[in-house]
Amino acid sequence: MAGHSKWANIQHRKGRQDEKRGKLWTRAIREITVAARAGGGDLSANPRLRLAVEKAKAVNLPADTVKRNIDKATGALEGVSYEEIRYEGYGIGGAAIIVDTMTDNRVRTVAEVRHAFSKYGGNMGTENSVSFQFKHCGQFVFAPGTDEDKVMEVALEAGAEDVLTGDDGAIEVLTAVADFESVQKALEAAGLVPDLAEVTMRAENIIELSGEEGAKMQRLLDIIEDLDDVQDVFHNASISE
Repeated sequence: MAGHSKWANIQHRKGRQDEKRGKLWTRAIREITVAARAGGGDLSANPRLRLAVEKAKAVNLPADTVKRNIDKATGALEGVSYEEIRYEGYGIGGAAIIVDTMTDNRVRTVAEVRHAFSKYGGNMGTENSVSFQFKHCGQFVFAPGTDEDKVMEVALEAGAEDVLTGDDGAIEVLTAVADFESVQKALEAAGLVPDLAEVTMRAENIIELSGEEGAKMQRLLDIIEDLDDVQDVFHNASISE
């Protein structure tokens, strides 16, 4: 459920992650593999790999597993070859959904994603059918009650593009992808630890869903997220209880 500042949605996402630790390890390994293969195994020269390793640490992936998969990806060990494929579609109420996958079998993956969309009330679209509704950016989200003035001062000084405060009190910092790391370091140096920090596809326009529609949308998202080859799911729905 990446890309939203609604606090309830973020808390739901974190709860879901706690329920599926094994799946998170698989996702982390795949991201490390692809990042290392694309940009090399040197963390100091490969920002995407640095972020992938940080995510791996956050889900407690063992350090030797991280190293082994970097070695596989860079040719030091024989490994599986993954490719990244993005799928787009529509959920309940016309909500836009982006599904990022890593797979060693694109035929299997597209069949599973298409089946999930069609069985649970969605509709798979064509390439670029909904991605124009999202912005590729860095995102930090702080819990309600965080010192807004301090976040704003530190973030903007470090090069952030915007600082937003939601109706629920959550604070969202947005950056260009290239500035994500520098802003992250500045925030951490100031003692500001976000509850969410990632490079994401952030929805430009939100569709509010509640009641039965909200429940159906959440079910669709959960089913897609549980597919083995899915790395990330981005959408523009705000789902209320």
